[in-house]
Amino acid sequence: MNPVVEAMKPLIERAVTWGALIVRPMSLGVRAVIADGEGGVFLVKHSYVPGWYLPGGGVDAGETCDAALRREVREEAGFEVEDERLRLFGLYQNARVSRRDHVALYVVERTRRIEPVPYPNREIVEAGFFPLDRLPDDTTRATQARLAEVFAGAAPSEIW
Repeated sequence: MNPVVEAMKPLIERAVTWGALIVRPMSLGVRAVIADGEGGVFLVKHSYVPGWYLPGGGVDAGETCDAALRREVREEAGFEVEDERLRLFGLYQNARVSRRDHVALYVVERTRRIEPVPYPNREIVEAGFFPLDRLPDDTTRATQARLAEVFAGAAPSEIW
């Protein structure tokens, strides 16, 4: 191989790595497990993807995960999270979206209804509490797996 090309190889590799970060930066999302104390869990159905999910969404630039979770729960569910400190249950890689996408899962202990969210709306078409033993048929595989980890003691995964 050409000695100049060989000498440039580390720089080229570094440039490719930085280029990948610019083109596809790491993304981070949050999801909330909100139980009703009667065996039910809160789920949402989005207008833009099929299935039922835990409420949550992306962490905006300059926003903490805690702030993002509180915002998403307010926007999607109409609840205020009353927990002073949130309990992070796990951090998962969401490889179906990107090798650089991660989801932080929180278990929310206390909420207060602050406003009813009018469903359907632009983002959420349905939402509500569902008994753990009678989840909607189209509850996503990842949502079912997370609920099994939180409530049934299933072995935690690193993959969303």
